Amino acid sequence: MTDPQTRLVLIAGPEPETGPDLAGRLAAACRAGDVAAVILRLAPADERSLVKRVKDIAPAVQETGAALVVACDGPGIDPVAIAARGGADGVHATADEEPGTALRDLRERLRDGRILGAGTLRSRHAAMEAGEAGADYVLFGDDEGTVPESVRAQAAWWAEIFETPCVALARSLDAVADLAATGAEFVALDAGLWDGPEGAAAVAAAQERLGGARA
Repeated sequence: MTDPQTRLVLIAGPEPETGPDLAGRLAAACRAGDVAAVILRLAPADERSLVKRVKDIAPAVQETGAALVVACDGPGIDPVAIAARGGADGVHATADEEPGTALRDLRERLRDGRILGAGTLRSRHAAMEAGEAGADYVLFGDDEGTVPESVRAQAAWWAEIFETPCVALARSLDAVADLAATGAEFVALDAGLWDGPEGAAAVAAAQERLGGARA
């Protein structure tokens, strides 16, 4: 049996390429399971447009009890400003092989207890650098081409050694229970799993694989 304390995270976007009413789809999906957070990927745009997108979506997510963390990479884009002005709960940063300096800068600038997450971690060294730089969680499996066996191995290694929570990305419902069994605190659902007409049902099915329906 998987650990019943493992919670879900939803990956959304890139927005605005996901069609209308993403806020409504997210609200329904969050209510269908024990969703701790939504990582909202934003397509590059000017800061004013990005802030508006976050403002349009944040209340729908937060009213369900989930946190909204924004991911927005690109030249001239300041994710801390977008999160703060848009009312998001934090920033999800795309790391690289030497992520420490960039993440420390984000950690220092994030105020009021906002979350800092790190993903696209292509090595164990990069993951450890992210943890040492003050990331509140590390995400495994979001690098294109990563095979499920690798995600399980990364999550199991991290959960056994480190206190910083980890998120393991599932690209199929069949992977959810196996990822939770690694000891990962969170299992993330790829947008392809939940963002569709049967999105809420998919989240409910993932919740069942974690040990039961949401109370």
